[in-house]
Amino acid sequence: MSFSNYHSGQEPAADLVSPSFQELKSRIHRLLIDRIDLSKLELLRAGELEREIGAVIERLIVEEGVPLSRQEKESLVLEVQHETFGLGPIEPLLSSPDISDILVNNCSNTYVERNGKLEKTNIVFRDNNHLRQIIERIVTRVGRRIDESSPFVDARLPDGSRVNAIIPPLALDGPALSIRRFGLVPLKMNDLLALGTLDLRLATLIEGAVKTRMNILICGGTGTGKTTLLNVISEFIPENERILTIEDSAELQLKQDHVVRLETRPPNIEGAGQVTQRDLVRNALRMRPNRIILGEVRGAEALDMLQAMNTGHDGSISTIHSNTVRDALSRLSTMVMMAGMELPDRAIKEQIASAINIIIHLVRFPDGTRRIVKFSEITGMEGETIVMQDIVCFEQMGVDRDGRVQGRFRGTGVRPRLAERLKIHGLSLAPETFEGD
Repeated sequence: MSFSNYHSGQEPAADLVSPSFQELKSRIHRLLIDRIDLSKLELLRAGELEREIGAVIERLIVEEGVPLSRQEKESLVLEVQHETFGLGPIEPLLSSPDISDILVNNCSNTYVERNGKLEKTNIVFRDNNHLRQIIERIVTRVGRRIDESSPFVDARLPDGSRVNAIIPPLALDGPALSIRRFGLVPLKMNDLLALGTLDLRLATLIEGAVKTRMNILICGGTGTGKTTLLNVISEFIPENERILTIEDSAELQLKQDHVVRLETRPPNIEGAGQVTQRDLVRNALRMRPNRIILGEVRGAEALDMLQAMNTGHDGSISTIHSNTVRDALSRLSTMVMMAGMELPDRAIKEQIASAINIIIHLVRFPDGTRRIVKFSEITGMEGETIVMQDIVCFEQMGVDRDGRVQGRFRGTGVRPRLAERLKIHGLSLAPETFEGD
């Protein structure tokens, strides 16, 4: 038997996912559980724990009588440790800084998103029961449960990564697991400029909009970077303001001191005790916030959010899933109707036009890059239609030989109402900021 080298943070080579290696790892793992006292191990420090477990595994390998090289032993020791105290085969992926998504379709198919592109890995689980055990380990650590009566779950890892899992009978080919990871060091505006997400003109406009307490809605599809942008622009909120964040799964990493973070709660095993985003928005209004940041508006809380924006909570920010700016407004109207107030369509649109000042639309391109494609301003109502004007747009001009999208940010030549508001607050912009290119 021969196995390739394996290191933390890397995917296993093909030999390490062979049935013989999986069988050996499973056997050693079972023997380890029988041999050690887990309650006593909790008293050991991290370094001592690794040495203790490593020594036990080394003895078990010798007892098994399997000839392994030093590198092969190190690989086996590391995998058994992951199996015992970590998240099994996906533990190395969680330590890799360039992986943003881990997508396990079943026990034998695992994909990752690296630098904006999906790629298949060599990661495999012993079988679907093994994958189910890892999923149960994840959700029980955060006080959730997953079983036949509750076959899907949203959870959050200690590092802030967002987890979704679904099991049979809803998942036909076996349990499925999705992990959305976030960088340990949050991106800043200079990072987005370097990545080409926006240009200096857009960065200046966004900074001015946040500082002058304009209500901002960030829209885009899944994985376009809405939460990342929300996190970045929040750095422009002054330190002397009280901020309340409301999220289904806490992801925002605000740097200000005066921040209160709120998170929804799912129903318990009896189906009671649920706390929704709408409940939290209503409660937030009684907590004397200067700004409310709603991680994502997705239901009846849309009405409460708009009313908050219209009643003295200027400078609030939220995100919404949509394919275009106009779609974002349509979805927002639909969500307000979900509140059950039976408001006329025009009244809803007037609420939206009055509450939201700026809409920023993000797109992820085929090459994996994410860019702001529209920075638009809502100017009011015209008949039954919400009127908007684009201030800056991204214009795609083609792709290069490597498939990278080529394009430029261009002004539309429209001078927004934002300019006057910035001037009143002493933040005048150069006239060429709004010039058409």
